[in-house]
Amino acid sequence: MQQRSPLLRTTLALAGMAGMAGVACATGAAQARAEIRQPGYTAADVRFMSGMIHHHAQAVLIAGWAPTHDASPSLRALCERIVVGQQDEITLMRRWLQARHEDVPDSNTAHAMMPGMAPAPMMPGMLTADQLARLDRARGPEFDRLFLTFMIQHHQGAITMVNQLFGQGAGEQETVFRFAADVYADQSTEIARMQKMLATLVFEGHGQ
Repeated sequence: MQQRSPLLRTTLALAGMAGMAGVACATGAAQARAEIRQPGYTAADVRFMSGMIHHHAQAVLIAGWAPTHDASPSLRALCERIVVGQQDEITLMRRWLQARHEDVPDSNTAHAMMPGMAPAPMMPGMLTADQLARLDRARGPEFDRLFLTFMIQHHQGAITMVNQLFGQGAGEQETVFRFAADVYADQSTEIARMQKMLATLVFEGHGQ
């Protein structure tokens, strides 16, 4: 096999390095252009994420009552999914706000129910103090019925919040867009599931 001269080997090595550097520069430039094109977040995005923290926190609070309020096994399973899923989303929203040095609201809705504490902001669909008190007094099938009725209302409020976000031309920042779209899809699906559960509960109650 013919040996390459040292000069040729050096020339080829330099050409290869130049090619790699060119690819790296092109990749870096493409990433920079993508970052420039990506929409920045808006004040409406901040309001949405902050408001949804309060909204999710209330859902987590009342879903957490299922074991102590004699909820049915099927409702307990639903409530467990709500608690886990929405706690994870609260963490996501808090981190998003913190990363942008925006105010992060208290996600402990229980504090807002204590005497002398400032009430949490009321987002669309959130339960009033009277509704919370009714649900807290209920047990067994009555808890199931009220919970499903109120959580359908609650989920519909979250969908309203998503529609309001997109309706004002906001929600284009990647994380906000993905999160809002997931809320719309997931809670629409859960509304349909809860409506079926509520219909079954009402039917069984009339049949007794």
